[in-house]
Amino acid sequence: MQARHTLMASERSRLLPFVVSSGEISPRDQRDLMERPFFSLSKTKRTTPILYAVGDTRVEVFGMPEHGMATIWDADVLIWAASQIVEAENLGLTTSRFLRFTPYQLLTGIGRQTGARDYGLLRAALARLQSTVVATTIRNGQNWRRQQFSWITEWEICASRNGRAAGVEIVIPEWLYRGVIDRSLVLAIDPAYFRLTGGIERWLYRVARKHAGRQPTGWTFEIGHLHQKSGSLMRPSDFAIQIRRAAASQPLPGYRLNIERAGARELLRILPTDLSTHPVDNYANGIGTSHASTIGTSHAGLSGLHTHKPQLSLWPETVIPALNLSNLESNSYVDGKRRSADNPSCPSIAPFKGPGVGP
Repeated sequence: MQARHTLMASERSRLLPFVVSSGEISPRDQRDLMERPFFSLSKTKRTTPILYAVGDTRVEVFGMPEHGMATIWDADVLIWAASQIVEAENLGLTTSRFLRFTPYQLLTGIGRQTGARDYGLLRAALARLQSTVVATTIRNGQNWRRQQFSWITEWEICASRNGRAAGVEIVIPEWLYRGVIDRSLVLAIDPAYFRLTGGIERWLYRVARKHAGRQPTGWTFEIGHLHQKSGSLMRPSDFAIQIRRAAASQPLPGYRLNIERAGARELLRILPTDLSTHPVDNYANGIGTSHASTIGTSHAGLSGLHTHKPQLSLWPETVIPALNLSNLESNSYVDGKRRSADNPSCPSIAPFKGPGVGP
């Protein structure tokens, strides 16, 4: 293993690690990330900022010229990390913003291959997630207050002597971590999501899962409003064409897309079909994780989740003590009435320069 250097300012020096050693688990997504424009929907490098404002809700996303903005494919890393934290919390284990895992665990967990190219793409994704700067007023209560962070505050890929990636360390921001351990802010998603190849298709699925859920009448959006919510750089007319193509091909697992008209307005109605996910909106005690233990993929590896017994041999065994855990914007229509659609109440190494596009 390559030499490790001490970083006095490293967050990892102040946090105890959550060592991931699980098998297959149900994927979960964070509600705020599902309904607002936090990621680029394109596989080409984007440096044009996302500037989104509705009422008191602000989302600003900035990509650095060297790496570009984090993409919706890069967000798979955050979904996987959130899913691991949720599963561990469901089992009564202590978690942390500081995660340790193997690249193989992550890549197989999000349906990727594990060849050299995929490891290179992972390095590039981690670099984009760290270099992307997000500023938002979401989850700040009654007081207008802006929080700023990167999707990953630190990351490192530890390599063996032959250069093969053997372990990964990441630290996620407090804003995201708090949004994951709160049961009311997490939803189970269909594992088939990871097989969606188009950026708009992936974004549409997350919107569908967040807003339509399992409502028999689904949820309806004006396509112009969807364009605003997506943060896409496409012209509104081109974006509308992509939505119509999605409605024609029906790519979303568990949902059907219908184009409708209301006078001069073009609408997209999202209807649930045979969902593989069950409701996880009912939660208890307010803090913790979604009740999604029977959803999605097999739980064959649940007993393998241990914070005190690492699967990896790269780091010493660590006992993790208890951690101190410290929108009314959618113009959607249901049954012809406008409704709101907000949420219910080894030291760091320089990022590797991998390919600049998603998988």
